[in-house]
Amino acid sequence: MLNYLNLNYSPSGKDLVVMYYVEKAADTSSLEKAAEEIAKESSIGTWTEIATLSEDIAQRLKPSVYHIDEKENIIKIAYNEELFEADNIPQILSAIAGNIYGMKAIDNLRLIDIEFPKSIVNVYKGPKFGIKGIRKLLKVFDRPLLGTIVKPKVGLNPKQHAKVCGESWLGGLDIVKDDENLTSMRFNKFETRVKETIKIRDKIEIETGEKKIYMPNITAPVSEMKKRADFVIEQGGEYIMVDIITLGFSALQEIRDYLDDKNVVIHAHRAMHAALTRNQRHGMSMLAIAKISRLIGMDQLHTGTVVGKMEGGKEEVVNINNIITNKTIEEIDYSNLHQNWGNIRTTLPVASGGLYPNVVHKLIDILGKDIVIQAGGGVHGHPEGTEAGAKAMRQAVQAYLDNINLSEYAKTHNELKKALEKWKYLK
Repeated sequence: MLNYLNLNYSPSGKDLVVMYYVEKAADTSSLEKAAEEIAKESSIGTWTEIATLSEDIAQRLKPSVYHIDEKENIIKIAYNEELFEADNIPQILSAIAGNIYGMKAIDNLRLIDIEFPKSIVNVYKGPKFGIKGIRKLLKVFDRPLLGTIVKPKVGLNPKQHAKVCGESWLGGLDIVKDDENLTSMRFNKFETRVKETIKIRDKIEIETGEKKIYMPNITAPVSEMKKRADFVIEQGGEYIMVDIITLGFSALQEIRDYLDDKNVVIHAHRAMHAALTRNQRHGMSMLAIAKISRLIGMDQLHTGTVVGKMEGGKEEVVNINNIITNKTIEEIDYSNLHQNWGNIRTTLPVASGGLYPNVVHKLIDILGKDIVIQAGGGVHGHPEGTEAGAKAMRQAVQAYLDNINLSEYAKTHNELKKALEKWKYLK
């Protein structure tokens, strides 16, 4: 029987390395035994010795469990790059995040991190725009980008939707996007919504002299997604949005490739991610999803807010943001794994979920300026309506840039004052 445990092994640049959290089953003798079962099932092995496993295959393709931390229940496995079809994320995940979750040898298993070898990284295009390209498109270089999500999520007709977008842009926001479950409804058809909204966008750009962005949600079966993307571009749209988890990585790869020769930014919404990521003892980390998303080519990605309504701790969100934005090694927590991105462009982190003017200072302090701040209820819930709510968000960011306390800035900015009063600002 092959021995997959090799604590003296040092991964090479030709290995795909995976870091797992493992809780062994009660009748599994040790963490080492559980680790070997994971390595075996995810590569060339099975439950018994087989005559078809040649010595050549065994020695060439056998993965190595090279790190075991009994205290933290952490293992690391190095897989030979030949085990994977480089440009096929579904196949890669079928190996390192497939059958192993159903094994009796373990009670819980969490894929924490992945380090892709150069041979895999090099076959991906990554984001077409990245942070620099997005800032150049919007002509905003010195502050976070500001956006909102049309609320209610569903229910508005196309003209009502476009009106909300217009008020948001007029109030000073850069971006308005569809929510994750708004696609093409009986009461709000995709094509009509896009036409009406882009018509308003063009009008507001002339009025304000600022670039304005609309992100329509094209999520659908791939053939329909392509039609919707083409329609957005034909109407003068420069962004599309996709729900990356519900869509699936195969469809995500295909739509990224399809859009490669088209001048459109891809915004990635992570709806359903928590089904995989929320249980800290099982599933897959948001870090792993973020790395895959950047590799495939998402220009923007929801990564967490820290201060909002969505789950995700400060350390986790900051580390994800640092990794997808190419922060220096000193700023990244490498208790996980390293990643050499080669020529892959950066991905712009998006903070969204329960944000409002009162928390802007804290949010930027934690996550920095290279983010999109998206506030839905925090804009449309303003006592004086959407335009005032947008102004309050813009004022909150300006107060931060001018290094002025929010309550002080609010004395001369009524929209911000009303927002602070509604959401009970604490100095």
